[in-house]
Amino acid sequence: MSVRVLKPGLLSSLQDRGRPSHAAIGVGRAGAMDGPAWQLANALVGNHGEEAAIECTLLGPSLHFEQAAVIALTGAPIAARVGERSLPAWTACYLPAGSVLQLGGMALGCRSYLAIRGGFAVSPVLGSRSSDLHARLGHADGRALGAGDLLPVGPSDPLHTLPASRGVSVLPWGLDPQPWFDFGQQPIALLHGSHWGQLDEASQQRVLGGSFIVSKDSNRTASRLDTPRLRLREPLELISEAALPGTMQLPPSGQPIVLMAEAPVTGGYPRIGQVAAVDLARLAQRRAGDTVCFRPSTLEQALARLAEREQRLARLRRYIAQRLEHPE
Repeated sequence: MSVRVLKPGLLSSLQDRGRPSHAAIGVGRAGAMDGPAWQLANALVGNHGEEAAIECTLLGPSLHFEQAAVIALTGAPIAARVGERSLPAWTACYLPAGSVLQLGGMALGCRSYLAIRGGFAVSPVLGSRSSDLHARLGHADGRALGAGDLLPVGPSDPLHTLPASRGVSVLPWGLDPQPWFDFGQQPIALLHGSHWGQLDEASQQRVLGGSFIVSKDSNRTASRLDTPRLRLREPLELISEAALPGTMQLPPSGQPIVLMAEAPVTGGYPRIGQVAAVDLARLAQRRAGDTVCFRPSTLEQALARLAEREQRLARLRRYIAQRLEHPE
C-alpha cells in the first residue's frame, strides 16, 4: 500500500520521535515539532506509537490513497476534505481506495499531523524515519515532500471500529483538543541559562516581562524572536558548547533565537535561557507574527510539569487503545 503526494503543501515532511543519542557523531535529534500531537495522531489510528506521520506546516498537502486507509489529524486546526465531505480532526477517519485528501490552511497555529494506520514505512536512517531538513538526513536525503512522491505504508490489521465501506466514515468519538493545543497562547516557561547574569538589567526585565514577535525567518531549526535589542553587560568571547532544543541563544544582532527540533548539536552564542521541555510543543505552534511571552520557571517546576504531562499522555493513549479494541 502507498500514498501518492499530489501537491506537497507549503512544507510537509515525515516525522517520528527523531534521532536521540547521536549528538556524539554530530547528528541532531529532529523529529516531530509537536510531540504530543504526533503521539495522539498515531494513537487514534491504532498504531504502536513510533510510526512516522506527515508534519504539515501552515498549508497541508493533497494526497491520493491507492488503497483504503484509516487516518487521523491532530495539532493545529486544519481544513480537510475528501470530495465534498469535510473531515474532523482529533478522531479516526476511514478513507476508501482512490480517495483524494485535500488539506488546506490552518486557522491558527503552525503545524498539523497526519497519521495513517500502519505508519509511513520509508527506510529508516540511524533508527528514525524523520526528515531532518537542515542536516539533509532521512527520506529522499532529508528533503520536504514533493509532488509525485510515493510513500509506502506499513502493514496493519483492519480497524474493526471503522469497518470498510464504500464511502468515508468517521469514528463516533474523538479527543478534546483543548488540553493539547494552546488556543490561548499562554506564556511559555523559561529557565535561566548559564549566561543569564550577563544580560543587563533592562534586557532581563524585557525577557521575562515583555513580549516577542515570532520572525518570518523561523523554521524547524530555530524560532527567531523579534524584540528591541537585548544587550549583554559586557562582550563575551565563548567557545562552542553542546546545544539542544529549547536553548535560548543571543546572537550579535541582539534578537534571541530558541533552538527547536533540528537544533545543531553545538553552538557558540551566549545561552541566556532554556525553554521548559513541556512547553516546546507550544512554541512550535507559534507562527510568524504571533506574540510570545515568557514566565520564569525553576528546574523542579519544569520537571514536575513534564512528568505530569507524560503521565496524562500515557493514560490517554491507553484509553484510546482500549476503546479502539473494545468499542462501547
